[in-house]
Amino acid sequence: MAVALSANKSLEEKKAKMREDWVKRIEEHFVGRTIKKVFIMPLEEADEMGWHQRPVIFELDNGHSFFASQDDEGNDGGSIFTTFEKLPAVPVFY
Repeated sequence: MAVALSANKSLEEKKAKMREDWVKRIEEHFVGRTIKKVFIMPLEEADEMGWHQRPVIFELDNGHSFFASQDDEGNDGGSIFTTFEKLPAVPVFY
């Protein structure tokens, strides 16, 4: 039983470290950046990706951009939920 508990603790520690590493990696790319442009993904780009739902694209001050996907595999465009009272979600467009 002690071996199983130790293995579970070790697994949980690895998961926690992985999450921590991802947050640091994401922070390096986003913290301090400014959104310079917001637009809906062009239909042609969505078609190239095989997507039916077109997400909003946020372009940053360094020329890079980001947008939401339904999942990690990029199966379709996704929406973004916010904490803004008058904009609770950024939708996808068809």
